Amino acid sequence: MSRKQYFFIILILGSLATVSPFSIDMYLPGFPRIAMELGTTINRVQLSLTSYLVGICIGQVLYGPLLDRFGRKKPLYAGLALYVVASFGCALTSSVDALIVMRFFQAMGGCVGLVASQALVSDLFPSDKRAEVFSLITLVIAVSPMIAPTVGGYVTASISWQWIFIILAGIVSLIIAAIYFFLPTGREADNSVSLRPKAVMNGFATVIRQPQFLIYTLAGGLATAAPFAYIAGSSDVFMNIYKVTEQQYGWIFAFLAVAMIGSTQLNHILLKKFKSEQIIKVTLFYQSIVGVLLIAGVYNNWFGLYSLIGMMFIFLTGQGLTGPNGSALSLAPFRKHTGSASALMGSWRMGAGAIISAIVSVLHNNTALPMVGMMAACSLGGLVILHAGNAVVKHQASRREVEDEVSVLL
Repeated sequence: MSRKQYFFIILILGSLATVSPFSIDMYLPGFPRIAMELGTTINRVQLSLTSYLVGICIGQVLYGPLLDRFGRKKPLYAGLALYVVASFGCALTSSVDALIVMRFFQAMGGCVGLVASQALVSDLFPSDKRAEVFSLITLVIAVSPMIAPTVGGYVTASISWQWIFIILAGIVSLIIAAIYFFLPTGREADNSVSLRPKAVMNGFATVIRQPQFLIYTLAGGLATAAPFAYIAGSSDVFMNIYKVTEQQYGWIFAFLAVAMIGSTQLNHILLKKFKSEQIIKVTLFYQSIVGVLLIAGVYNNWFGLYSLIGMMFIFLTGQGLTGPNGSALSLAPFRKHTGSASALMGSWRMGAGAIISAIVSVLHNNTALPMVGMMAACSLGGLVILHAGNAVVKHQASRREVEDEVSVLL
């Protein structure tokens, strides 16, 4: 493909993958205003974030087989249309319970972009280029936290929080048009893929039995859930504890997004010298150390506003390395079941994010400790899974070699 085609494809795939992150980040500065206008607490408003993540988790599992059966574009159109309708539902809601429900359906529609973008990378690019492409897509995604909260803060302060969802509906409508005119079809519909429950479950089972997929999906998914702890707790920490304004919060969020953008670009350079396996292992180790320091600092009141932001910047730098390398390693073994593999990987990531964000809400204690504690737990958990999983695989491989040698001797 030409450089121009390459640019447009990356931009569209990145935009698809950004639908859900943008939908999460843009309304965060409005949490206090939403709680006040709907007559509820910030804890209850945070549940609309959890319901969104639950919707992504469930939706991705459903879209995986649909993308393999009907091709990439038809499920994309259907899901994004549902997103637009649900976004208007969010804007028109008059209770926090209705907002929680509509956010669930908004996620069920928008999450198709996450699955389809990953599947299309496997369709359109050779295996040795996918980690680089995932890095570029992550770069587009990383721009979301720079723009979304800042825009959301100004929209909430100058107009109303309802307009956030109207703007989101308009953005996705433009993405639908770009898909129709500029995005290649990718893998065609495959009538051999059955949508019967037993066949779908067999397809998922085939994916899960692949050791490389299982290890890097579990480890990478838990590691990439760390930002959801930050997302769930940051508005309360910065706006209620440190007393920053909605606009200031947007700028803090944008600054911390630079950490992910910078590391995404660094990943391009590192991939020329190191394997994805090496990069993700070292990154999880250093994030675990920084996470423990964050816990100690918050517990002992070592951090002011700026020092806390600095430590979180260092931690979040790792997200631009774990995400794309984890995705590339998870999907590398597959050709036929790429859609199902993408769905399972994305579902686990968002499911872990939903659980982590819910825990942050439950542990709310008017300090930053629940937020930084869960961030550290994600990195430590990912590191343990990665080492334990690889150790098991190596043990099984050596055991098979011994058994083969014995059978030859016999």
